Amino acid sequence: VQLQASGGGLVQAGGSLRLSCAASGSTGNINTFAWYRQAPGKQRGFVAGFIIGGSTHYADSVKGRFTISRDNAGNTIYLQMNSLKLEDTAVYYCNARTFSGEGLDLIPVDYWGQGTLVTVSS
Repeated sequence: VQLQASGGGLVQAGGSLRLSCAASGSTGNINTFAWYRQAPGKQRGFVAGFIIGGSTHYADSVKGRFTISRDNAGNTIYLQMNSLKLEDTAVYYCNARTFSGEGLDLIPVDYWGQGTLVTVSS
């Protein structure tokens, strides 16, 4: 699985931005898609994600402002970010997870995009 993220940039506080992540390769094996972010000096953290055919989850800090979605073909995911705050400044990474193994011996395998920088200015 290969992931190509795009859409980052400079935006003023209160503005909006939409990130995209194009997936290619063995996309039929993907179980979840997600967005993570890493601010300067901080660890990478979960932003939003969904289980294919299942539920969607958001970090508390972005609930009501960010929306994760997928196109009809299923190979591009988006992160619509509204009401952006200074603290949303970070490098955003898209993630896809598959599982290897069988039965109770399933092992998660994570794939990452290259990251796209979002800078929110005052």
